[in-house]
Amino acid sequence: MKISLDLDKCCAAGQCVLVAPEVFDQRDEDGLVVLLDADPPKEQYENVRQAAAVCPAAAIEVQE
Repeated sequence: MKISLDLDKCCAAGQCVLVAPEVFDQRDEDGLVVLLDADPPKEQYENVRQAAAVCPAAAIEVQE
């Protein structure tokens, strides 16, 4: 799984953090998404997919 972030699209909604807190976080200064684990374990794959799906700005791209 490859995870790509587009910070120009990120609107700091934080949905990714709610769905996959082990993989995503937000920067304190502006709330933009931060990738905590670029190579998450397989147990997190579904959470990562869900985080990408619920992102209102489509800032997270997942490639299998």
